[in-house]
Amino acid sequence: MSDLQIRIDIATQTLALLEGSRAVREWPVSTSKFGVGERMSSFKTPRGRHVVRAKIGAGAQRGAVFVGRRTTGEVYSESLAAEQPDRDWILTRILWLSGTEIGRNRLGNVDTMRRFIYIHGTPDSVTLGVPGSIGCVRASNDAVIELFELVPIGTIVDIVE
Repeated sequence: MSDLQIRIDIATQTLALLEGSRAVREWPVSTSKFGVGERMSSFKTPRGRHVVRAKIGAGAQRGAVFVGRRTTGEVYSESLAAEQPDRDWILTRILWLSGTEIGRNRLGNVDTMRRFIYIHGTPDSVTLGVPGSIGCVRASNDAVIELFELVPIGTIVDIVE
């Protein structure tokens, strides 16, 4: 595949992998339960054009737990979740996004990368297709593994309402 782009649609809670204008894959996702917005500490999903700035977790086990963009050595399980019921789980792979629109989602107090906004895996028990994250874009572990393998660093990511 060439000319790949990602389109995240807030209204439909979907992530489409586009080749040119044609969707070649589509997955349900979960964006922020607080809505859309670009401000630092808002816990909202930022809109606009972004790029995949970094890919983290190549070769990690499905369900590998990440904290601070590093694997913890844990693998997600229901018993681990029961021990830490309020934890926001970042699993399997991370596609770290960087805004490209200065003043909207790049630099200053609206910088997507400094806000640590990712596309990442989530527990299988999490409902996708409805808002529920605290800013990031949650996808199934299988979806994020597939997406991670298909897109290179620098891939355009448009987040639209």
